[in-house]
Amino acid sequence: MAAPTYNEAMAEALERLSTVGYEHGTRTLVNHAPMAAEALAHMGYTEAVSPWLDRTLTRHAYHEAPEPRWRLSPDDPAEWRAALGDFSRVGDWTALFARRLEEEPWRDVLALWWPRLIPGVLSMLGHGVIRTAHAVRALERAGEDDRLQRGELAHGLGYWAARYQAGPDATGGAATEEAGDAMEALDRLTADNAGVYATARPRFPVPLVHAVTTPAAVRLVSAHVPARQRWPSYLATAEATRVMRSTFAAGPATTRPEPLPDAPSAAEAFATAVEIGDEHAIKLAEVAVRLDSRAPDHRYAAASHTANRAIARFTR
Repeated sequence: MAAPTYNEAMAEALERLSTVGYEHGTRTLVNHAPMAAEALAHMGYTEAVSPWLDRTLTRHAYHEAPEPRWRLSPDDPAEWRAALGDFSRVGDWTALFARRLEEEPWRDVLALWWPRLIPGVLSMLGHGVIRTAHAVRALERAGEDDRLQRGELAHGLGYWAARYQAGPDATGGAATEEAGDAMEALDRLTADNAGVYATARPRFPVPLVHAVTTPAAVRLVSAHVPARQRWPSYLATAEATRVMRSTFAAGPATTRPEPLPDAPSAAEAFATAVEIGDEHAIKLAEVAVRLDSRAPDHRYAAASHTANRAIARFTR
């Protein structure tokens, strides 16, 4: 039997996850299943998606997907701004985005809401923007029937809005930079943070992963938003990941470490992450492969390799 295509694997994953809530457990842990499933499918591991979902749906006590309670109007700024960061209204937020995505092209919806949400890129350690990014890539690759992919984008944006917390002011005076420079700056930021991860030896390996996956997610989505929105996106992301580094790096680190003598290639690190099965290892390794293929840099594989070794100790 032939391996499922990317869209076939994603359709199955999103259908199975359609009734799964945004978080799991009693400690407000984020549901990574749609993000990791998309990373596996994007990397060509389509046959691994369904077994991986079997394991994660068994392992975690996911909350049920909340139903909308009150209609939230996108045309009343006072109303939707008051609902930002109110997780009790996550169902209302998701319903709002689902309606807009039924009525308008997804890029238009993204262009309107991206600048409203990007000041909260740090919210939930970047999980709102990361889930949104994986949904955007799924939509970009979707066929004519993109109902499930649009639904996933509504979930990503809805979760981001419901868990929104404005980060430190990062507008600065550099907003006159060119949009192209912003994309390059996001690449540099991601590579530098990968270097930090490879050398910082965090006490717990997971939180600092998001200093790499968050700017990579912003970079992915920035290709689909108006150019004028890209530099403010970079500034907000740079400040957010600065906070992550200062909070979760256990000791001194360098953005430009020497190559690790035992580090595998990024592709080999991804294969190892799949064997480990941890969603954070999978997502970080996918970023490493994606960015290393665009601009080769040993720091990507080093970060992924470091994460694999550290996370594997917690999964044994």
